Amino acid sequence: MTDPIGPSTSTIPNPSPTTLLHPRREPFEHGLLPIQKLIFTDPLQALTSLKQKLVSSSTQRVDSAALADALEISLDHARLVLDTLASVLHAESDPLVTSRFDDVDSVGADLLDLILFLYIQSYKRLLPRSHKDAAAVADVWPSTSAFEGYLSALSPLQLVRCNTRRFMPSQADEEAHQLSYLQKHLANILSLLSEPVEGEGEESLVISMEGFEHLGFLIQFEDKGSDGVFLSRAAPIFANSDPDMPAVPVPASQVLDWLLQNIASSLEHVTEKNPAKENGPPSGSDQDVAMADTSPSSVKASPSVRSPCFIEGVSKSSYVKQASDLKNSSLKVINCHDSVIYLLAPLRYATIYGCSDATIVLGAVGKAVRVEHCERVHVIIAAKRVCIANCRECVFFLGVNHRPLIVGDNHKLQVAPYNTYYSRLEEHMTEVGIEATINRWDDTLELGMIDPHNSLSHPAGVSDAQAESATRLASDHFTKFLIPNWLEGESTGSTKDNPFPLTDPYLTSQQKNVNALSPTDEEEV
Repeated sequence: MTDPIGPSTSTIPNPSPTTLLHPRREPFEHGLLPIQKLIFTDPLQALTSLKQKLVSSSTQRVDSAALADALEISLDHARLVLDTLASVLHAESDPLVTSRFDDVDSVGADLLDLILFLYIQSYKRLLPRSHKDAAAVADVWPSTSAFEGYLSALSPLQLVRCNTRRFMPSQADEEAHQLSYLQKHLANILSLLSEPVEGEGEESLVISMEGFEHLGFLIQFEDKGSDGVFLSRAAPIFANSDPDMPAVPVPASQVLDWLLQNIASSLEHVTEKNPAKENGPPSGSDQDVAMADTSPSSVKASPSVRSPCFIEGVSKSSYVKQASDLKNSSLKVINCHDSVIYLLAPLRYATIYGCSDATIVLGAVGKAVRVEHCERVHVIIAAKRVCIANCRECVFFLGVNHRPLIVGDNHKLQVAPYNTYYSRLEEHMTEVGIEATINRWDDTLELGMIDPHNSLSHPAGVSDAQAESATRLASDHFTKFLIPNWLEGESTGSTKDNPFPLTDPYLTSQQKNVNALSPTDEEEV
């Protein structure tokens, strides 16, 4: 791709040594959709054309019908794009984020946010650390592999276990990879956010302060540990604008130079604190996130709210975390086995990865949950959105406002309505915006078997195959999952029962099964 923005001759202040630029993880972790028509060989050309096609709208917002027509995709897929964009937007006040489920199409997506969302669909996730220069090789399309037959024969969990902690990328590895991606594509991204100067030709591009703020979808600044510094305040570019007057647009080349300086400084910082280890696991002192070893007692929260909390390696035990224990807005449960894990807290994002033979209860997740590479796991989730990828023999008890998304190589999945409660559940649901009156647990949406954002090769001939759908759990097997009262300690709340309504077959079966249990049995469910 050519660089559409020429070199700048202006002087931009150097980035402050106390200010670091970070990629926003959410779009890269929860915003990638395996829809082939969203992945462009030349994103700049394709999205410039799309922007021109959609820019005629006076409101600068795009609904599902307009998007489906412009991209030649189905209405279901267009609505999924809007819903997914809403889940990873940086601006909490945007109407798409605050709208009710039925109002999404009447509100629509901001055009520039939509363009950025579609641009990053070309992003390739970081390869397991088995190559000396993984970041360099991960941003290309995969070629045919001699191991593709072997990899496809492995179960999801076996494949995860092949990539041991020695090779799994750390949070700092992933941050460096995302920064490198932004560094490579920033000129094109700024071109899409810019406008030509009237009368000076298309090569003279300027970016307004409003256009610059849209970069908050992909990047954020952190000043001495404080989160969410407003972009235009962090940048010296607009600092001298008269507060009583509209900010004057700035040459896009100046913005590019300033951001590239910041990215280079941030990459240097990440590299210094987390040097690559070719002959051993990532450093246990990774400052970006406190990782846990295989002992559940060592699970810690991350040092900043910006970083997710990791719960890793819980085995053959019960594990409990409540709202007072989880100060982070995001949570990752990784490689936990033969355990019951209660995470009774309001969260924004959650990821469950590589777990087996476990029951995992998530409190209330207001943005998105991703469950990936799990086997024989029962997951109980109250959330706005759920994505299930590459899982086998799992049962999902869902209270979910949007259609559950199923992608990848799945086998023998079952879905059922939500089946538990704890005393503060409704309080937590209200806090993160989950509506108990809407539960689309059985209205699953299946996408492709192959995730083009992953670099592992797959057998030929399955690229267009649809993921295996989930079946409904037979109502005879449905019963209430009881969370022991003692887990909540002194905590009291108003929730006395499952807030999600049940249809008659499941309600009848639940009552029958609960009545058949003795009190002792109920405590052990």
